[in-house]
Amino acid sequence: MTQEFKIKFQPLFKVAWYLSIVMLILIPIQILIFIIAPPPDTVIGLFELYHQSPFLGLLSLDFLYLINNIILIVIFLTLFILLYHEKPTNSILALALGLIGIACYYPSNPAFEMLTLSRMYFQAQPEEIIRYLSAGEALMAGYTGTSFDVYYVLSGMAIILFTYSLFKSPNFKKSIGVWGLISGLFMIIPSSAGLLGMIFSLLSLIPWTVFIILIMRKFRELALSHKESR
Repeated sequence: MTQEFKIKFQPLFKVAWYLSIVMLILIPIQILIFIIAPPPDTVIGLFELYHQSPFLGLLSLDFLYLINNIILIVIFLTLFILLYHEKPTNSILALALGLIGIACYYPSNPAFEMLTLSRMYFQAQPEEIIRYLSAGEALMAGYTGTSFDVYYVLSGMAIILFTYSLFKSPNFKKSIGVWGLISGLFMIIPSSAGLLGMIFSLLSLIPWTVFIILIMRKFRELALSHKESR
């Protein structure tokens, strides 16, 4: 990487560095929420949770993932910029799969739709209740349906392609690529795929956290390289 290249994309590296820190903060918060207040198993339970605490209801349906995936877009774009000249094919495929996957996630998340339905449910006449319960069941079926599975698998494939390129690049420590590859392989099986999917999902968080820490340090180095060279 030339000094001119580093200077040209320094603002992007700085944004990616800061957002990586935010992602590292969000990961334990998401785990803590899942442990302390796991989402109810029924639509009625979700409606009641939203009625008692709308914010906790949103968190229980992965509101933080909406933020997390915005950060992931920036990280994917930054990795694409860094790797394109060395591994153009891998980088293009990884970015395309990653962005398509993230685009699939947003319509699958029913956090705000369930908030609306919960309010309508508690204001409904007795004969209208079944309508809102049915709508809630439909939303929850889509919550871990096709769009979510596509998001999960494509994101895993994007991470594998990016981190394989990182592993082969002389500009990055091989440990960065190794941790990312491990995380991506665990993500091939969606978390919605029963007990195995849940186990793989939880296990993927360990190498993913290490990967984000390592790549965050690289982003910081690139963001400050021009300042340090002066």
